[in-house]
Amino acid sequence: MKMTSGKIPISSLLVLLVLLTNTKGKSLSGLGMELRCRCIQTESRQIGRHIRKVEVILANSHCEETEIIATLKRTGQEVCLDAEAPWVKKVIERMMSSRRR
Repeated sequence: MKMTSGKIPISSLLVLLVLLTNTKGKSLSGLGMELRCRCIQTESRQIGRHIRKVEVILANSHCEETEIIATLKRTGQEVCLDAEAPWVKKVIERMMSSRRR
C-alpha cells in the first residue's frame, strides 16, 4: 500500500479512536497504558483531614482490586488507601452522597 505524504489511512485513524475511547478507568504512564495495579501498599491510618481529593479506580482486567488513591493537600503526594478501613468507607460514602445532590 503506497501512502502519499500527509494522508493517514482511515483504518489507522479508526484504531487510534478506539484506543482513545477505551482508556476510562486506566492509568496512563508515559506513552503506554498502565497494565497493572497502581497500589502496591495501602494506608489504613486515618488521614482524612490531609486529603485534597480521592480517586476510585474500579477493578478491571488489569487489576482485580478496587483502588482508592488519595492526593494529599500539602505535598500533592498520592497515597493508596485501604478500601476495607472503616474511615475510608465513610469517606467514599460521603463522596458518593455529595455527587447525588
